[in-house]
Amino acid sequence: MSEFLEKLMVKIPEGQITLRDDRIKKQWNVEVKSFLLSRYLVTQELYAMVIQKNPSEFKGDLRPVESVSWKEAVEFCNLLSQKEDLKPCYLITEEEVKFDAEANGFRLPNEGEWEYACKAGSVSSRYGELDLIAWYRKNANGKTQYVGRKDPNNWGLYDMLGNVWEWCNDIYEETVYGSYRIIRGGGWNDEERGCLATNRRRSHPKSFKIDDLGFRIAKNL
Repeated sequence: MSEFLEKLMVKIPEGQITLRDDRIKKQWNVEVKSFLLSRYLVTQELYAMVIQKNPSEFKGDLRPVESVSWKEAVEFCNLLSQKEDLKPCYLITEEEVKFDAEANGFRLPNEGEWEYACKAGSVSSRYGELDLIAWYRKNANGKTQYVGRKDPNNWGLYDMLGNVWEWCNDIYEETVYGSYRIIRGGGWNDEERGCLATNRRRSHPKSFKIDDLGFRIAKNL
């Protein structure tokens, strides 16, 4: 990786996390291998450098990119991988996206990795006092804010809660929702209850894009 990306990525230790979905009254354990996760949400500056365009509603180089679909997020991951001479994780066609879990390129985190990294060793659904760690409806002034301006969690990750929701790699519940992908973290337009490490949402991977939804990147070690 380039020196820039080495500084951007944080090594997350291995461990395990118990996930739950209150809607279907289900919980399950996930083993998490050590991996790399970006310290910040993908910014508009980085996105435009790779994709050559900026779809965001609230413009600003250091604001998180938003208004991107899940498919656009994984296309970004593939292009960034190619720029860094890494093997892309996604085989993308018009009909489907196939994921190569063994590739060394950039990808979206799966939701077990995301929640495990968000909590950073905490057992709480937040890693600190909300006003100190997150931009949400009460303090965001109706828009996204520059990344990295709130307190990080114990592993040095910023904006894991608030600012924008984050796409994850996983399909939500294929038998019920088809190809819908998981969204985590809460955004600038959410009330306090929306900004919890345990909240799970989902939406369509190609058609859904909104001004409080972005992503961060992960990579296998």
